[in-house]
Amino acid sequence: MTVLLVGGLIVGWGPNLAVTRQSAENPDDHVMMDIALALEPESAAMRQGDDNWVDIANWMFAVTWIAESKGISSTNVDEHKANPGDSTVEKLLGVTPGIGERLGLSDDWAYNVIKQIGNSAEIFSRNIGEESVYKLGRGLNSLWSEGGVIVPMVLD
Repeated sequence: MTVLLVGGLIVGWGPNLAVTRQSAENPDDHVMMDIALALEPESAAMRQGDDNWVDIANWMFAVTWIAESKGISSTNVDEHKANPGDSTVEKLLGVTPGIGERLGLSDDWAYNVIKQIGNSAEIFSRNIGEESVYKLGRGLNSLWSEGGVIVPMVLD
């Protein structure tokens, strides 16, 4: 977890500190320290009673993590769809039918997610990471293979 120091005081942690830092008069005068103060799970919040939507939202997260772990991005997803390389990629990108049916979606829904918004690394970088004004390091939000705590689900 990263903390933001302003005048020697910790004023925030997590992604909200990036917003606090960027809103400061002189953002570069403030230090974000990469130290772990706590570790807790976070998830999307959804209303009760719409289990299908919960499944779709959870699988959306999963496909972005699986895509990242397989080296699939918004820029190369077409190449991976044309030449999947393994059965997981075939299922993920809808080459092998079935991934969408259980969710009430088309079989190319995960392909469309990746094509339109990218894998989890692209999403993070663009919104709060190095490509954004916030420049927040990914740290523990990385895949386990990159030193983080994210472990993609198995797609079978």
